[in-house]
Amino acid sequence: MDVKIESSWKEVLKDEFQKSYFEQIVMFLKHEKALGKTIYPKGDEIFNAFDKTPFDKVKVVILGQDPYHNEGQAHGLCFSVQDGVKPPPSLVNIYKEMKADLGLEPPAGGNLTKWAEHGVLMLNAILTVRAHEPASHSKIGWETFTDAVIRKISDQKRDVVFLLWGRFAQDKQILVDATKHHILKAAHPSPFSADKGFFGCKHFSKTNELLAKAGIEPVDWRL
Repeated sequence: MDVKIESSWKEVLKDEFQKSYFEQIVMFLKHEKALGKTIYPKGDEIFNAFDKTPFDKVKVVILGQDPYHNEGQAHGLCFSVQDGVKPPPSLVNIYKEMKADLGLEPPAGGNLTKWAEHGVLMLNAILTVRAHEPASHSKIGWETFTDAVIRKISDQKRDVVFLLWGRFAQDKQILVDATKHHILKAAHPSPFSADKGFFGCKHFSKTNELLAKAGIEPVDWRL
């Protein structure tokens, strides 16, 4: 199957693209379109996280769950929204922690593409959603695919920092070899849980300390 994705990822994931579960994802999405369903993000942005952060550039992984499901928000990077869109509540809290940790003023918008371009893989576990129906594509096979992505990073790279915010993301730590990578865990930045351990986690500075210690250029978190 010829999947339109950045070339280094196309090579790393070529076996996944040939598996029956991935063909079933494609067939499901085609069926949804045929039924007139609106799907986010748009087709050419489903693999945006991979396109913006080639495999050899990955030094940090932030794991989200499900794309935003309202119009104009999702563009294939977890927690990020398109230019001109007001930052959602979880992202507002991420900005608050970034400011407390690094002293960086939050931007007015919520586009995190600059992080992706600095080596932060902004990976949602589920890569598509039906408009206005959260988790509507949670059972179509995407987690099989993104679990494979996490395993490939774990197996083929070293000293990647995995930022696991909330229980859903933390359940993925079994996919990561903690003897060669770094796992930082905190509560989810959602308003329902941010004050239970996300605020004060200092993951931005801790990430850069871990990268520097491994001889890897730290992330420029400025937006």
